[in-house]
Amino acid sequence: MQILGIDFGTVLDGSGVRGFFGDGYPYHRYSRRFGLDFTGSTFVAKTASLIRRTGYLLYHQDGTTPLERFPKCIVIKPFQGLVLNAVGLSNPGIEKLLADGRWQARPEPFFISVIPIFDQPEWRLQEFVDLMRAIAMRRAEFRARFGLQINLSCANAGFDISQLIEEAQNLLAVASHFLPDVPLMPKFSVETPAELILPITADENCHALCVSNALRWGALHDRINWRELFGSDRSPLELYGGGALSGAPLLPLVIDWVTKARALGIHQPINAGGGVLSINDAQALFEAGADSIFFGSIAMLRPWRIKKLIGTVHSWSIH
Repeated sequence: MQILGIDFGTVLDGSGVRGFFGDGYPYHRYSRRFGLDFTGSTFVAKTASLIRRTGYLLYHQDGTTPLERFPKCIVIKPFQGLVLNAVGLSNPGIEKLLADGRWQARPEPFFISVIPIFDQPEWRLQEFVDLMRAIAMRRAEFRARFGLQINLSCANAGFDISQLIEEAQNLLAVASHFLPDVPLMPKFSVETPAELILPITADENCHALCVSNALRWGALHDRINWRELFGSDRSPLELYGGGALSGAPLLPLVIDWVTKARALGIHQPINAGGGVLSINDAQALFEAGADSIFFGSIAMLRPWRIKKLIGTVHSWSIH
């Protein structure tokens, strides 16, 4: 997937699947025994906001190393191929992440993921200005070129995420002003109809699209049988706001979304993911019109498949 002359490859990480800097999570130590290997995928950092956000995923003092080996805000159902999470955008804030220096030291192209989280639209815009300014001030320190994934889809943001869709073009304009040579890729949920994305794709600052994030609890109930999946109409993460669904149930929704987007004439490169647990899943997304795929929950559900998945998809792009 080429964006502004940068080759980001055909397999990307889901945002945060390897943490903020690529060093992963405590459970990865065990999963590596079963073949977990991210070699060949393009790194996408966990989403960051301007200021520190506690969320429900607890971290050590450094703000980037998970504290719990098995976080209480995540429910995993391996046999059903799904994950429910209420991580809640836990992050130490963009300044701390930039001060660490590991992003700047990366030798290959990657994506930084960002989101504005303030309650009011005018506050969010100023927050995003400050966020972009912070990255721009460190731009010269980066060894490699990077892209910016603008998260307009997080179900655990704590406010009506649909508001960000209305503000998307303003956010793209701000990002382009501060980072004029950086590819901008807004990230949407399958809950957002492709028709609503059309005005955004007409914007010259929209260089690619990413779909989909996890699906908020109870959404698209005509397509997702929540009671069947979890045995109740009440979320097992109700204490944390309900959480968001990822894994196998998302894949048909993402395929339909990408197919619809192409039928509508959306031409930007699409990075698609959600429920990619096998090579066949990846193939279905490419056949729907995706230019690249990303994976996330497979790292928890089927870690032994990742290495072969990456290698196979890369071989398709070669041939």
